[in-house]
Amino acid sequence: MAGMANAYALVVGIGAYEQINALPESVGRDAQAIHDVLVDPQCCGYRAGQVQLLMDGAATQAGLRQALAQLAQRSDEDSTVFIYVSGHGGRIEAGADAGEYLLPVDVAWDEAAQSIVAGSAIAGAELTEALRAIPARRLVVVFDCCHAGGFGQPKDGTVGQFKAGLSEGYYEQLKVGRGRVILASSRDEEQSWILPGAENSLFTQHVVAGLRGGANGAGGVIRIFDLFDYVQPRVTAAEGRQHPIFKAEVEENFAVALYQGGKAPASGPSAPEPLADGYEYDVFISYRQKSEKAWVRTRLVKQLEAVGLRVFVDYRDFRLGAVLIKEMERAVVTSRYTLAVLSPAYLQSNFTEFENLLAVHLGLEQSQRRLLKVMREDCEPRLSLKSRMWLDMTDEDEFEVNVARLVQELRRSPDL
Repeated sequence: MAGMANAYALVVGIGAYEQINALPESVGRDAQAIHDVLVDPQCCGYRAGQVQLLMDGAATQAGLRQALAQLAQRSDEDSTVFIYVSGHGGRIEAGADAGEYLLPVDVAWDEAAQSIVAGSAIAGAELTEALRAIPARRLVVVFDCCHAGGFGQPKDGTVGQFKAGLSEGYYEQLKVGRGRVILASSRDEEQSWILPGAENSLFTQHVVAGLRGGANGAGGVIRIFDLFDYVQPRVTAAEGRQHPIFKAEVEENFAVALYQGGKAPASGPSAPEPLADGYEYDVFISYRQKSEKAWVRTRLVKQLEAVGLRVFVDYRDFRLGAVLIKEMERAVVTSRYTLAVLSPAYLQSNFTEFENLLAVHLGLEQSQRRLLKVMREDCEPRLSLKSRMWLDMTDEDEFEVNVARLVQELRRSPDL
């Protein structure tokens, strides 16, 4: 397809390790499913000759290094590059080789040290440099690397200096650079599950479904936030012990694939399936009416509801004749999140302070993050509001990208 003529992909699936425990057969099926959906002209539209599949015996240390070098040679600044890895990742926790590693099929095991041989794996620093060498400004790396039922440990052995799984710090390191996105199947203390009877891992199952058309396809393409917005809530709803993560350095919500071969969706943005957590609303908008009324009502609320989010907003949802502070309390309690729209006027209002204090208190009481913040106008929030990250929405030119980022957060569980 012409729309993805400058797109390249590397798909890696490693289950049959030579010296450490094998992973389930679903690992191979996962990699094959990703490859097949990428090259399908009725779906993602990548050219078959520009998608490399490395499975088991081909995914040696040398093979991985060569494949990454080829991506750097073949792509340019305007390319889209999609890398998928399913296999073992882990950490050497002590000694001169302490660090995080991606494990190729031929990784060596040091029986005496009860650890991998660092020189036979792909170190985090090496992978970071390999990604930096790829000139594409639209680069996505997807990891499904911590599988339940198969850890990076020696066959019939025990783990000493080696720990399975990759940390969020590792993903933070990899995403450095312009236009870099890291998607990972789970948090570092979690496992990536394969549900009973399933052909694929839970995470990859939903990545493939999103790429087949489940994710939004405005303009005939699937954008990176669309894909994560589709995958994350579905994985966590199906298995509450698994939370996919997203790390990014991006300036735009860029396209990663065609939507059903380049077709425009039959209707507007698809509504997300509500999270099964009992909240009546996804978000309550807390704002100062006099200063932010027009922006909230005509821009923010309209965009959030266009993607199917359930928005509680005062001018429409406060009941006539009800006590105002009771309505504020109802809004905070029945909404998954309270969204504070920060501005100088917001910080001067006792009513908005009451709303965000209710949300903070409820979050502390329930071990959740119930208050999110966007900076609409430059201001200096007090310490209680400074304590957590906010989204800067002061630049109207970045509105679409920032709304996509906000939608991503609003579809996540508030559990810490």
